[in-house]
Amino acid sequence: LVLLQVGFFPSECVELINDKVPQSVTNSVPKPVSKKHGKLITFLRTFMKSRPTKQKLKQRGILKERVFGCDLGEHLLNSGHDVPQVLKSCTEFIEKHGIVDGIYRLSGIASNIQKLRHEFDSEQIPDLTKDIYIQDIHCVGSLCKLYFRELPNPLLTYQLYEKFSDAVSAATDEERLVKIHDVIQQLPPPHYR
Repeated sequence: LVLLQVGFFPSECVELINDKVPQSVTNSVPKPVSKKHGKLITFLRTFMKSRPTKQKLKQRGILKERVFGCDLGEHLLNSGHDVPQVLKSCTEFIEKHGIVDGIYRLSGIASNIQKLRHEFDSEQIPDLTKDIYIQDIHCVGSLCKLYFRELPNPLLTYQLYEKFSDAVSAATDEERLVKIHDVIQQLPPPHYR
């Protein structure tokens, strides 16, 4: 527990507000609400109470769930998937077309990355076999990295950071492998998958 020391202000540093408030203000009676304003307040109250729920907005297609920058567990719960669709689509594409030098090292064209991001954020599954993406395979690898980079809680989680750090610092390769395996088992299910 932290104990806080309580003190008093010297009287010369304190001034009462009542001494400065004009008499006309303190004696004034609040004005009654006009009929016009009363109707407006009633309308606003009714409007606020009749707002549709988040679930209804989703059903109507008005509210879209974010993909990028959204907590992994929350995103999977909302989408009903075991693994984010963006990662599934991108990894399948890379395994089929992207076995080239530097697939996760070289960056793709920024405009292509943004196009893909926008499509996934709009709950669409883009056609990655379009020429624009086939000719810029690195944009798909860059999109995967962008997804992981924008997770509010990283894939390996802040909570397990120290344990992962200790595991990779083990003396031998065998010991390192055993320790990393042990920490991976402690990841929350969405992160583990």
